Amino acid sequence: MSLMSHKLQAVHTSIQAAAAAVSRRPDSVALLAVSKTFGPEMVLEAIAAGQRAFGENYLQEALAKMAAVEQALQSTPGAGAGVLLEWHFIGPIQSNKTRAIAEHFDWVHTVDREKIAQRLSQQRPPQLAPLNICLQVNISGEASKSGMAPAEVLDVARAIAELPGLRLRGLMAIPEPTDDQQKQHAAFRQTRELLVQLQSALTQQRAGLQLDTLSMGMSADMVAAIEEGATIVRVGSAIFGQRERISKS
Repeated sequence: MSLMSHKLQAVHTSIQAAAAAVSRRPDSVALLAVSKTFGPEMVLEAIAAGQRAFGENYLQEALAKMAAVEQALQSTPGAGAGVLLEWHFIGPIQSNKTRAIAEHFDWVHTVDREKIAQRLSQQRPPQLAPLNICLQVNISGEASKSGMAPAEVLDVARAIAELPGLRLRGLMAIPEPTDDQQKQHAAFRQTRELLVQLQSALTQQRAGLQLDTLSMGMSADMVAAIEEGATIVRVGSAIFGQRERISKS
């Protein structure tokens, strides 16, 4: 077994234990491998070890990496057969980046205003499946952090749910870092309760709307997030190691 396989297995074991502790099915929590700043060779190692969903923060880096990974899979006999990858954009979104995001990604976790959602909707190629959208909520009210205030979420969600080419799936949150487990749980619980409110308000408004996603929890607070209902956890360093600094674009 490769080192990458061992690391992924260790993360999955932690996910399964956290889920079991609150009587959740292990498969109710998906692992998003955060591959930002790591090269395509690391992504290919993770693919070989069975990982299929990858999260990227920086658009230009991501596009080059995605192309390199696709080329490597196609050029290796048998390697790319049946491999279906999911690419998730999890970084801040500038208006001039929406077209490339809409054209190349399967998920966007960081929509924090209606204008960005409208651009993604207009620029999503019609031949592609709807773009899965999570609204980023600034659950801890940090001035330095992206995301909308909890009080704004319902109105924005109502508008986005009607946009063509998008599929509103739920919420994403990055609470203020803390080692206090009670505070970790409180922030994630508040995010889950906000999703429940959205489900109650919006599923009555629009039949068939799936609000089933809570993207929350990273290496340091993943257990608390899962115990409070996370359906996607975003893990990077535990899989790929320490990151190198790169130009953010």
